[in-house]
Amino acid sequence: MNARSSTLRLWFRPSLLGLHVLAVVALAACLAGGLWQLGAYDARQEHERADRQDVPTVPLAEVWSPGDPFDATLNHRPVSVTGTFGPASEQVWVSGRTQDGQDGFWLLAPLELSGDDALLVVRGFSPEAGEPPAVPAGEVELDVVLEPGEGSSAGLDADRVIDTVRVPTLVNELPYQLFPGFGISTTPAVAAGLPLAVTPDPDVSWTVGLRNLAYSLQWWVFGAFAAFMWWRICREQVEDIQAREQERAPSDAEPVASLSP
Repeated sequence: MNARSSTLRLWFRPSLLGLHVLAVVALAACLAGGLWQLGAYDARQEHERADRQDVPTVPLAEVWSPGDPFDATLNHRPVSVTGTFGPASEQVWVSGRTQDGQDGFWLLAPLELSGDDALLVVRGFSPEAGEPPAVPAGEVELDVVLEPGEGSSAGLDADRVIDTVRVPTLVNELPYQLFPGFGISTTPAVAAGLPLAVTPDPDVSWTVGLRNLAYSLQWWVFGAFAAFMWWRICREQVEDIQAREQERAPSDAEPVASLSP
């Protein structure tokens, strides 16, 4: 029997089988506990998103005024707005949008609310950026989901296409005082036959449900510690057995009796 098979035999001695079973049970419990807490963390995140989506739709003026910054409470907030769309020639196509697996554009239009104040509104989605459709005539009331302005942009090109909804860029292209954010329309009547743009899920901080996430990591740390202790105890016992067996083993060479002269 070689040394490797001999060592393996010692790891499965009856005196160690109970320790192996205990280690398996401990590891399974720690793994299950960690997965359960991770599931609780995911559920807490989904619950937070649902809470943000289920807020009542209120008039824009109740939550946001012209000149106010776009804060976290406005993100993905459904509101109702009443105003008049600017001329069709003021509309803008926003490139780089994807919907139902299809690349395309958002149709963005300024909605005059009062005075020079206007809110940029995404009317719908189109696979192509052609001639902008006509805008609804007169005063309209519609529901939108508020979104913050987007990042850097290459600017508006000759075909009135821009790559992001960047308000500081568009404020120089339109004769209005724009809100520092925009709305995605959920009212089909203003979409001019285009599909409504899909509103993104609200942002939820990873810290929501952080306690559950910490508990899941804690369970897995316990499991790693249990595995380490199992390996260490078993190794020490096997080494102790090997040392005792070596002490009891007969010498390989018999001593030679000395001859008297």
